[in-house]
Amino acid sequence: MPRPYASAVIPASVDEVWAAVRPFNGLHVWHPGIESSSLDSGTEGQIGAVRRLTLPGGGVVVEDLLAFDEPGRSYTYSILESPFAVRRYVSTIRVAPITATGQAFVEWWVEFDAEAADEEGLSKLFGKGVFGGGLKGLQQHFGG
Repeated sequence: MPRPYASAVIPASVDEVWAAVRPFNGLHVWHPGIESSSLDSGTEGQIGAVRRLTLPGGGVVVEDLLAFDEPGRSYTYSILESPFAVRRYVSTIRVAPITATGQAFVEWWVEFDAEAADEEGLSKLFGKGVFGGGLKGLQQHFGG
């Protein structure tokens, strides 16, 4: 089972970065690959909330909030519908303090199931494109 991973140092405090990352329906604010987001059901920060993400070109990804850890500054979600050839996709994003500098460390990863022939391409897409691109957008959001 592939586990693409990306991480970045964000030039802001952990509280500031968590305030930006925390809203399940707020990914479009800082991720350059998300044009818009809406909650299809549930409420912000509650397990079972379902968000609909619109991608450039009109693709749609629907995701379900599986776990939300306010003290641990993380949440986990799964894909319900997407243009990606995955059978199972469970992803976590986490924000942690860098105590030596006062900045934040963000890590984002996924475990997914797909056809063996698709795993390498999807791993690059998720790790470098979705997560890496999103974390670069988050850095830029905070002036980095």
